[in-house]
Amino acid sequence: MSFVTDPIGDLLTRMRNAQQARRQSCRAPWSKLKEDLLTLLKREEWISNVQVLGDPPRQELEITFAREKPALALRRVSKPGRRISTRSRDLMPVLRGFGIAILTTSQGLMTDREARKKNIGGELLCTIA
Repeated sequence: MSFVTDPIGDLLTRMRNAQQARRQSCRAPWSKLKEDLLTLLKREEWISNVQVLGDPPRQELEITFAREKPALALRRVSKPGRRISTRSRDLMPVLRGFGIAILTTSQGLMTDREARKKNIGGELLCTIA
């Protein structure tokens, strides 16, 4: 049994690898943070669907990629060895506004646009372009 020290990084890597292999979907172990992150990606229309499969404690997330979107450029920013926190005024648009950054804040997960609008900073989890 392997132990994953960075579950978000593992999720992003699984998604990158599945898209490189031209798969329409991939699976990853379930956690509430991962489910919230994928729900946010679905709301922003970067992926087409996310489902929770199985019964506790062996639940999995099935991620279905949007066919009309090109392969996502997923990049982990804040890592377990180096946490990156940012203020709302220091958030810069990703890819001149065509991409998004995902932050974890005191009000939950949100995109960089939502954080700037609400004037909230937080830990910068990843960027998607």
